Amino acid sequence: MFFVDTLDFEGLGNRSYLVGGPGAAAVVDPPRDIDQVMAAAARRGVRIAFVAETHVHNDYVTGGLELARVTGARYLVPAGAHVAFARTPVADGDTVTLDEGLALRAIATPGHTPHHTSYVLTEDGRGVAAFTGGSLLIGTVGRPDLVEPRLTEQLARAQHASAHRLADELDDEVPVLPTHGFGSFCSSSQAQGDASTIGRERRTNDALTLDVDSFVARVLGNLEDVPAYYAHMGPANAAGPAPVDLTPPRRADAEEIASRLAAGEWVVDLRSRMAFAEGHVAGSYNFEGEGKLATYLAWLIPWGKHVTLLAETPARIARAQRELARVGIDRPAAAATGDPADWVRQGEELASFPRARFADLADARGRGEQMVVLDVRRDSERAGGFIDGSVHIPVHELHGRVGEVPPGTVWVHCAGGMRAAIAASLLDAAGRDVVAVDDGFEAAAEAGLDLTRPDGTD
Repeated sequence: MFFVDTLDFEGLGNRSYLVGGPGAAAVVDPPRDIDQVMAAAARRGVRIAFVAETHVHNDYVTGGLELARVTGARYLVPAGAHVAFARTPVADGDTVTLDEGLALRAIATPGHTPHHTSYVLTEDGRGVAAFTGGSLLIGTVGRPDLVEPRLTEQLARAQHASAHRLADELDDEVPVLPTHGFGSFCSSSQAQGDASTIGRERRTNDALTLDVDSFVARVLGNLEDVPAYYAHMGPANAAGPAPVDLTPPRRADAEEIASRLAAGEWVVDLRSRMAFAEGHVAGSYNFEGEGKLATYLAWLIPWGKHVTLLAETPARIARAQRELARVGIDRPAAAATGDPADWVRQGEELASFPRARFADLADARGRGEQMVVLDVRRDSERAGGFIDGSVHIPVHELHGRVGEVPPGTVWVHCAGGMRAAIAASLLDAAGRDVVAVDDGFEAAAEAGLDLTRPDGTD
């Protein structure tokens, strides 16, 4: 009898897996904060005998090396991966035994990376679960453009072949258990749902329903911008990440917060966008702790810049610290909690800016107010329609392009409000008058705002 436990990391859109039987278990693609994995194994009462990586990850820092060291497990890494530490190299067809009748078999599935390897859990020789990493995802595949631009088309073709190999070798009822695809930018397109099987993918996944040329054209046409911090993840994983330190950061008072801002460091307010707009430390940035904190903060911050965290509670700081460690932002320089009024020096006031809906924007335009409408969505989102006369700078580019925003009060929007709040905080810190539109983009048309649709529809 076997079990598969899923460890879900919503902020990054990734999953790891604890899989095994009564005697021993393996961990597939573990997170940086290995205490969660060890707690899951303790709940099961099993020994972690193997730690298996499907590939050298480009979107997060692995905890695999440290987990193997702490538990004494064998560290399985694809043989083709160039790494600087001792490991057990795994080649196509290699098998390790977890328990009586229970084994993990490696299947070479290049595409997401040249060395990518999936692992099939077999029970009495029959495949019962497929850990597909960044290869076959739910309704899509892992993107092929993260290794080397000149290899992108070649790897896209390899993804097609790898998906077919998995489908050919496994029965329809076998669960597909990927690492990426639940909001991760490692997915070549939006994943469809939370669970799937080989049979479902055979019917619905482009990699298994399209011919190779059509598939490659569609994949290459759907690729989004690559988060900037990805450039640092692969090298960190290949070198062998250091153990993570999750002890609380030093406590900052108002004087230290002001000093760090004056030194050009980042002070990040983790509170809700509503609370931030009502009152915040001038010059601080708003990355909601309940949003995609790690993705967007790591994407926007100049790499290596010191960051100080602000939040209502120490628990929120601790959660943020854990999330940020997964993408290589290892130690906040400092942190402060409690009442925001205590984060500014005596005699200083909190800054603020207004929030609005698209209906408010339409009313202001109707009154003839002079404004700049700034769209901070991605290129692919804007291609589906945009407000006439709006300026477009994706949020991940805005920090370096604030000077390109035309003069005037800036009404900034995204698709739902979170990224608009980030952008509003960047603009506010730069001294611009800003209004954060906190609304779903579908409300723009409902409010009567004129939209341009590249496809020609109304």
